[in-house]
Amino acid sequence: MSRKKQKKNYLELIPERAERIVWETGENGIVVLQVENTGVFNRIAQKLFKRPRYTKVHMDRYGSFLWPLIDGEKTVLELADLQKQAFGEEVEPLYPRIVKYFQIVESYHFIRFKN
Repeated sequence: MSRKKQKKNYLELIPERAERIVWETGENGIVVLQVENTGVFNRIAQKLFKRPRYTKVHMDRYGSFLWPLIDGEKTVLELADLQKQAFGEEVEPLYPRIVKYFQIVESYHFIRFKN
């Protein structure tokens, strides 16, 4: 009997920020992540093509609101509720939007989900 792969319910997951990510909030309230470009190819590009050691990733205002709230305690659903309280109808459709946000930041290894 084969087991079906269980789909992730993103709303129940608990995100936590990657420890290696350095971030700051600018005067305009926008969060800027500083991501170190590591690996052999990045080192070569840094030396030969003067590529920066760090890449700055500027979040939009909704991501900037969420980022400081990611604490390894709150679920995606709880974070969505906080965003709804802060922005109201402006963030609709809320759940598809917030799931996409977390899929993107997870794909770049900016966060991971606790088991």
